[in-house]
Amino acid sequence: MKTHTLWITSVALCLSACGKQEPAAPQQAPESEPPAAPVEEAQVTSAGFDEAFISHMHDHAEKLDELMFALADDDLLGAATPAYWLSQHDAVDGVPEEWQNYLTGMRNAAYEVETANDLETARAAAEQLSAQCQGCHSAAGVKAFE
Repeated sequence: MKTHTLWITSVALCLSACGKQEPAAPQQAPESEPPAAPVEEAQVTSAGFDEAFISHMHDHAEKLDELMFALADDDLLGAATPAYWLSQHDAVDGVPEEWQNYLTGMRNAAYEVETANDLETARAAAEQLSAQCQGCHSAAGVKAFE
């Protein structure tokens, strides 16, 4: 039953992250390298966010998918790697102040997955992580299934 819940949550997040958004920009250079184009030249989407912001949010969705698939496969170590990225990566510019609590909650829940000693604890933390992502999407007006 818990695996079923994780799959449904994962699919719902994937759909909500991709719903009516501009296509993702080509893969970004590693975070240790400077960005290829200055921020002033970034193309702004109709939603008011530049492509780098949207691409970064798609990176979040990919890492969450990896985490959920690992937990569905009972792979605690496999879930820890994307959880580490979600808890530690550099934030992207442009996150409105009112969404910062979701970002903090996402990072904290990801850290709980990363440091979990058993699958039960990791899955509970992953549900919290998923809830933080969904809360931010709701606050941003991103709706699934449209």
